[in-house]
Amino acid sequence: MKGVGIEVRALTKRWEETTAVDAVSFSASAGQFTVLLGPSGCGKSTTLRLIAGLEEASSGQILIDGDDVTRQPPNKRKISMVFQSYALFPHLSVAENILFGLKVRRVPAREQSDRLEKTAALLGLSDLLKRRPSQLSGGQQQRVALGRAIIAEKPICLMDEPLSNLDAKLRHEMRIELRALQQKLGLTMVYVTHDQAEAISMADKIIVLNGGRVEQAATPRALYETPASLFAARFIGTPPMNLLRLARQDGGWMIAGDAAPFAKQFEGPLPDELYFGVRPEDLSLAGEGGVPAVVEAVEYLGADNMIDCRIGTERLTARLPHHFKITPGETIRLTWAPGAAHLFNALTEERLEEASRLLARSAGPPRDETRELSAPPASAAQGPR
Repeated sequence: MKGVGIEVRALTKRWEETTAVDAVSFSASAGQFTVLLGPSGCGKSTTLRLIAGLEEASSGQILIDGDDVTRQPPNKRKISMVFQSYALFPHLSVAENILFGLKVRRVPAREQSDRLEKTAALLGLSDLLKRRPSQLSGGQQQRVALGRAIIAEKPICLMDEPLSNLDAKLRHEMRIELRALQQKLGLTMVYVTHDQAEAISMADKIIVLNGGRVEQAATPRALYETPASLFAARFIGTPPMNLLRLARQDGGWMIAGDAAPFAKQFEGPLPDELYFGVRPEDLSLAGEGGVPAVVEAVEYLGADNMIDCRIGTERLTARLPHHFKITPGETIRLTWAPGAAHLFNALTEERLEEASRLLARSAGPPRDETRELSAPPASAAQGPR
């Protein structure tokens, strides 16, 4: 199947005083799996419907294979679509559901039969073609909806949260199957989800939307390792990145509500308020020189423990190996890996790229000999028990 790319330029959709999509721009290269990711109401499904031609854009452009299709009807856009509800006809068999679009377009019967055989074999539906949707499991119904999109042999497939109705185990299995299928067929896929696990595990590129605007467009790895804003840092990761408010003090910075110095001056011109960010899995116990944190709760997760802590008025979570025995009420010292820390402008909420890069040269929290550190708990000082 020949790859076809999509380009969206300053796409906007308004309903009277409400702006659902606000000057959104991004590209989805031919054969790429692109995910629109964001919370409910961020404009991701509306953006997908605009690309599909199911909604009319207020302004902006949609280019498919280099052609402006902004005002063209859906059947002129080289696309197929899979909806969240699957939209299967309950009175039709699996075969009739898959073939429905071809029959409407009056594709010759022999070609219909050949395409059905190939599509059913590809999706493992060959033995289910005579069944009705009510006789299928959720995963099988999802495959039928996908089959109806694939049999159209369009180079672009748009998917609107197609796995949200499945249980966790089946969602995981279908993610693997769907990604493998997209790569095998060379489809250009634009996939809408609010589930970051789906996005990170399947996407070549993720478009993070917030309030109808693009917050960040990047590969999963870049999005995770270098979030461009506080929103991206909070939205990506389970649990999300720890973000601690910092305020200037004479000769350095302090964590909000904590009277002791946290760090000396960072290099470069900076605002008066910052957020310091570090992911829970990048935190580790320090025997000496780490930042003291009071443990408030411990959540056992098998291989790991989630340790909820407090420094001043700020709260943070550390993901630590289960063999460390830590209890609420004690004080632990935390450090972090080189390159794991980030700085954000508290006013604009943007990541301070240069300051974060310079901070990454440190292998852990800055040490300040004047800071009075609590003694480490025996569990932290002695290591695993």
